[in-house]
Amino acid sequence: MKKLQKLTFILAFLGLIISCSTVKMTGRKQFNLVPNAQIFPASFAQYNNFIQEHKLSTDKTQSERVKRIGNRLIKAVEKYYKKKGWESDLKGYQWEVNLVDDPQMNAFCMPGGKIVYYTGLLKVTTTDAEIAAVMGHEISHALANHGAERMSLAYGQQLGAILTMLATSKAKPEDQQKWMQIYGIGSTVGFALPFSRKHESEADKMGQIIMAIAGYNPDAAAEVWVKMSKMGGQQPPEILSTHPSHETRMNNLRKWAPEAKKIAKEFGVYFNK
Repeated sequence: MKKLQKLTFILAFLGLIISCSTVKMTGRKQFNLVPNAQIFPASFAQYNNFIQEHKLSTDKTQSERVKRIGNRLIKAVEKYYKKKGWESDLKGYQWEVNLVDDPQMNAFCMPGGKIVYYTGLLKVTTTDAEIAAVMGHEISHALANHGAERMSLAYGQQLGAILTMLATSKAKPEDQQKWMQIYGIGSTVGFALPFSRKHESEADKMGQIIMAIAGYNPDAAAEVWVKMSKMGGQQPPEILSTHPSHETRMNNLRKWAPEAKKIAKEFGVYFNK
C-alpha cells in the first residue's frame, strides 16, 4: 500500500510539472492536462448539437448587431496576439457568433471560439460597449483555456480523494467517511471555488483589454455589474460562490480600466477622460 501511495504521489507531481502552462495575457501559471487538440473537437460537436436544439433569433437587426460586435472583438484578439507573437495560440480556433432566442440572461464562448449570446441578456446590456464587455469576458474564458483547466482541476480533486481514501484505509469506516467529508468540503471551499472566482476575475480583466482594443470604452464593463446588482436576487457569500460578488467585480473593473485604455493606445485607440 505504501508503494502504491508513493507511486501515486510521484505521478501526480510529474503531472503538475509536465502540465504547467501560462495564460499569456495575464502571466498566470495554470495547471492544464487537456490539450486543445483534444478538447476542441468535443467542443465543436457539443456546439453543433446546441445550435440544432436551440432557436436562433429571428431579429435580424439584433443578430447582425451582436455578430458585428463579436467580430470586432475577434479581430482585436487577433491583432493583439499577432503583435505579441502569440498567433500559434489561436491555431484551431473556429470563430462563430450567434444570437439565441432565449429569455435567460446568459452568454458563453466554448473552447475553440464558438460564441453564443442570449436575447434575454440584451435587456441588461443595452449598449454596444456593454455587449462587448460581456462577450469579451466570455471570449477570454476560451483564450485562457479555463474549460480545460477546470477539467484538469477536477482530475486533481479526484486524485486527492483517492489519496485521502488510501491514507485512511486502516481507519474505522465512520472515521474514513468523516475524513472523506472533510476533504470534500475543504477541496471545494478552499480549492475549487477560489479557482473558479479567479477564472472569472481573470476573464473580466482580459475581456476589458480586448473590448478596449476593439474600440469599446472599458468603463462600460463595470456598468454591466452596476445594472446586474440592481436586478435583485440573493447572492451567496462570496466564499461559497463560483463568482466574485457584483461589488468586487465593479471595483476591480474600475481599477483595471486605465490599464485597458493604456494598452488600447498601442493600437491607436483613444478614449476621452
